[in-house]
Amino acid sequence: MSQHRRPLLSLLALLALLLLAVGVSACGYENHSKEVDEGQSVELGELKYNVTFSRYLNPNDNEDAAYLVGQPEAPKGESYFGVFFEVQNESDEAQVLPSTLTITDIDDNEFEVMESDSVFALEFNGEVEAEEQIPPLDTPAQLGAIEGALAVFLLPESASENRPLTLHIPGEEGEEGAEVTLDL
Repeated sequence: MSQHRRPLLSLLALLALLLLAVGVSACGYENHSKEVDEGQSVELGELKYNVTFSRYLNPNDNEDAAYLVGQPEAPKGESYFGVFFEVQNESDEAQVLPSTLTITDIDDNEFEVMESDSVFALEFNGEVEAEEQIPPLDTPAQLGAIEGALAVFLLPESASENRPLTLHIPGEEGEEGAEVTLDL
């Protein structure tokens, strides 16, 4: 082997070792930001929220009709919008879900979550038992096509033009809430 190649090989080996060290040090990295994108987890208190999916709901679709049980027909110029969640409680005590959620658009228009009679609905002010999840295992929401508990909003059609839409999850008393940028 030529004398010029030895230092080059040593340098390449050192570079590979550095890249491996950086990769290994990133393992187990957790993002503690309170501003995340849909699909990323955010921790509030002892609960970990993950918005798994969000989309407009079509009352004429069989699947969506089940999500909209008990909702009146949407007024002209407005549509129902669903946000699907998984919530994990990894603590050894029951934790309480928030009493409300809101969505804002780029113009700071605010939309409140609606009450829902659907078996898929997220239960506001409900409890997540110790070391359990929402939706609970073996429930329609967990076994359904999207595998998430649902929050329903009524949005004007113009909301899709005022993206991004941001879901606001309030924190516990004295704690900062979280913001999830929805993938619409």
